[in-house]
Amino acid sequence: MAAGRRAPPEPGGGPVLLQGIFGAGPTPGGAACSLALTARELQVRRPGGSSGGSAGPDAALRLADCVGSSAFPAAAAACFSLVCYPLRGPRWGSPARQRLERTFRVSLGPDAEDNLRIAQAWSRRIRELSVPAVPTQNGDSYGVLPRPCRALVLVNPQSGAGRALEDFQAVVQPMLAEADIAATVFITERAHHAQEKVRDEDLSQWDTLVIMSGDGLLHEVVNGLMERPDWADAMKKPLCILPGGSGNALAASINYYAGNDHVAKKKLLTNCTFILCKGLHTQMDLVSLSMTSGKRLFSFLSFGWGFISDVDIDSEKYRRLGNARFTLGTLQCLAKLRVYQGRLSYLPAVPEQGTPPAHRDPSAPVTNGQAAHVLPPAGTEAPGALPTDSLLVPLCQPVPAHWTVVPEEEFVTVYAIYQSHLGTNLLMAPAARLNDGCIHLFYLKAGISRLALLKIFLAMARGTHLDLNCPHLCYVRVRAFRLEPQAAAGIMTVDGEALACEPVQGQIHSRLCRIVSGS
Repeated sequence: MAAGRRAPPEPGGGPVLLQGIFGAGPTPGGAACSLALTARELQVRRPGGSSGGSAGPDAALRLADCVGSSAFPAAAAACFSLVCYPLRGPRWGSPARQRLERTFRVSLGPDAEDNLRIAQAWSRRIRELSVPAVPTQNGDSYGVLPRPCRALVLVNPQSGAGRALEDFQAVVQPMLAEADIAATVFITERAHHAQEKVRDEDLSQWDTLVIMSGDGLLHEVVNGLMERPDWADAMKKPLCILPGGSGNALAASINYYAGNDHVAKKKLLTNCTFILCKGLHTQMDLVSLSMTSGKRLFSFLSFGWGFISDVDIDSEKYRRLGNARFTLGTLQCLAKLRVYQGRLSYLPAVPEQGTPPAHRDPSAPVTNGQAAHVLPPAGTEAPGALPTDSLLVPLCQPVPAHWTVVPEEEFVTVYAIYQSHLGTNLLMAPAARLNDGCIHLFYLKAGISRLALLKIFLAMARGTHLDLNCPHLCYVRVRAFRLEPQAAAGIMTVDGEALACEPVQGQIHSRLCRIVSGS
């Protein structure tokens, strides 16, 4: 059958869209092979291999693994190639994506231009079929990055073990080129540099903002975007996180949501870069945090106080150790285990038994049981007005009656997380998703032994810490929370960044930004 002509349905791979016989490899003299392109894969049959009937191909390159394809002249012939990153597993350990490139030589006639046109037709069809299908489920809004794609890549060369820029050049940049993603690299030189960049920049130059660092740099980017007068439009720009720090919690979460096995270091970076190359993006929740000092921040990952935050910040001096810094920090903080006093309150995502309902005044909307100002219709707010924290009352007022106030006031740690992972190796909230509309609130009551606390963190590596049924560990899904320390003691963190210790409250804002994801 002539190259490019449709063929009858092919067993196992769906109808054949293109079929032809080409040389294997870019150089003359390579063995001929028969190719059949379906909507799901490129089937390759070698000379003497199976053909026709119900037998499968000798090799099948899944287009779901393909990041790019190109065509180019080769003397009187032409070639087309495709680059895939299939999941391959070692004898021991988790599978990870590994690069696989295949090139085929087109020399069907003496006319070089005709050969090139055939190669371009195959390459173009492979690229079209490699674009991920946009899911339509649960009301989620998905999109796909355009091709060619323009990316602003913000790199913190000091993050983690100090290898972010080197890893970007060695691992990420070649993959982006294969996927037709043009990267403009911006290297941060100081704290808040990325925040200022995205706050002041004309974002129409780029299709996506890529952060190659730890979670702290993405925190800067999110809050820089929220400081813009056009924040509502700016937050529609898909963000992407590539692991270049120590904890890499969001990168580990996105790898988890994509259904991949747990991996770390270069394998995690390759997996996340592959997700960027495929270009699927969806909505992500943010949490608005307000403090008594008047400060307001937007958070994509977590808020913490006590033991976990102590480990995070106290281990900063060991950041050159990479993720191992947290192991060392945990052991040190266990040795000097502290208790923190404060009041914790929350609004459950599902009303708890015995909780009084919110009292509703028919003349006014309800904000946590309190009469509130009537909000303007959607789209009529003052230009640049930030989202209203409609679930919260001022910190100077008591929480409403339908909130839950934790009776205990002594804690080892309080941690509100909105993604699955606390770190690369810590699966804290296995049920969390990018836009589940929940804050996953954990708190450890005072009285827990060092051994029991250590067991919790060891189990958290597998996400089985709640199975221990530790009476001191409490977990609840909430829509809002308030924490009021009795004294300015202990470290508070937001997305891994240190905050002054003061009363704080937060609420979830569903689907406020967009993130490149694998599902």
